[in-house]
Amino acid sequence: MKKIKLLIAGVAVVGLMSSSIASADGFAPGEGLYLGAFAGVGTGIVQPKVETTNTLSATQDDQGGTFEATEGGLGLQGIEGGGWIGYGYKMGNLYAGLEGEFAAGDVEFKLTSDIDISMHPTNSETVREVKATKDWTGGAFGRVGYYVNDDTLFSIRGGILVSEFDVSYTGYSETFYGGGPSMGASLTSRISAIDPNLSVRMGMVYTDFLTAPVSGLGSASPASSGPNEGVNSEITGSALSARIGLSYSFLDVNSFF
Repeated sequence: MKKIKLLIAGVAVVGLMSSSIASADGFAPGEGLYLGAFAGVGTGIVQPKVETTNTLSATQDDQGGTFEATEGGLGLQGIEGGGWIGYGYKMGNLYAGLEGEFAAGDVEFKLTSDIDISMHPTNSETVREVKATKDWTGGAFGRVGYYVNDDTLFSIRGGILVSEFDVSYTGYSETFYGGGPSMGASLTSRISAIDPNLSVRMGMVYTDFLTAPVSGLGSASPASSGPNEGVNSEITGSALSARIGLSYSFLDVNSFF
């Protein structure tokens, strides 16, 4: 009896999937509910600013100072991969939709020194290398576009992306989060020779991470107006990634109504 129930349930699921797929035949690129995966290359710029207050010695009359990269910056670079999930509407030649994405990779920047750099005025904490890796990025977007033809969609998107950064140096590893507005453009083309609901998508995504405060790294305490009180830091950055991926449309929610 249990096997018969399982068989009936299996047939029902297959029937529902077949109905959904049948109704999805001939979806335009990005139309309906879709899933996708992508790979790409990420790059970007990080502009640090560090303020110190009397950090050399409690007995020295040192007022600290400010280090700031006002032109150029430190380069981010690496590879990334992830996935999309979204839903889109085709309205004649116009397109509108919502999309979420998640990506992970090894996009990073690294600073090295051939001499020891003191991180604290009262102990022997020194570093020769600082590395920051963007572990993952996720966000949500709205999309609008135009169908160049029945098989090709040009679209732009805007939304918010949030990233996790792992900052590590001698003896320490700390995690920080940064986010900001993101925008992108893509071209999606249907691969009719394989499946009318399968599309290849190429695009670029730009993210402005705004300015994030990073105070008191390691054992160095945050700076204040008093003497010998450590450092305050802030990081401004942006990122640009180029992706190529595949997406598959498989369901029209209107088929349930």
